[in-house]
Amino acid sequence: MYNFYEIVEDNPIIAAVKDMESIDHCCQEEEIKVVFILFGDVCSIRDIVKRIKDSGRIAMVHIDLITGLGTKEIAVDFIKKETGADGIISTKPTLLKRAMELKMHTVLRVFLIDSMALETLKTQTYHFRPDFVEVLPGVMPKVIRRLRKSIKSPIIAGGLISDKEDVMTALAAGATSVSTTSREVWKM
Repeated sequence: MYNFYEIVEDNPIIAAVKDMESIDHCCQEEEIKVVFILFGDVCSIRDIVKRIKDSGRIAMVHIDLITGLGTKEIAVDFIKKETGADGIISTKPTLLKRAMELKMHTVLRVFLIDSMALETLKTQTYHFRPDFVEVLPGVMPKVIRRLRKSIKSPIIAGGLISDKEDVMTALAAGATSVSTTSREVWKM
């Protein structure tokens, strides 16, 4: 069995894919070890996950974005049983808690738009600890530094990461890794 934390730390660029063409590209990049799946539906997600796992990568399904799945915990059971995904990404703590019960990896995705969102995140992560917290937009080094001091889960910076400077700034601020749809960044 692999150590999810070590893989993310050792390979800080996470490919976030929104279509099949992106999967083809990220699977050609040797340094990409973790893939965030940001598209699909109940009919296609099994094949999408299989394609990523067959290439030797960790497949993380953003469950909120899969068409045809509801917001109930049974959706997590479906992803685990029917796709074999390694874990889920969600903005919904109840889904992440169910994934933890099923021994899946978890990423809490948070849109930090104001101080209330920041406080909500602190409260949520006090009650449960996802494997990672993905903070969007990821180009907020000052906020990332504050979060590193106040939450225990490692941070993934996502959203608007488009070049080496964005990656280096997020990592220097305390993010463990970055997720991006930018193919140029995947090649770094």
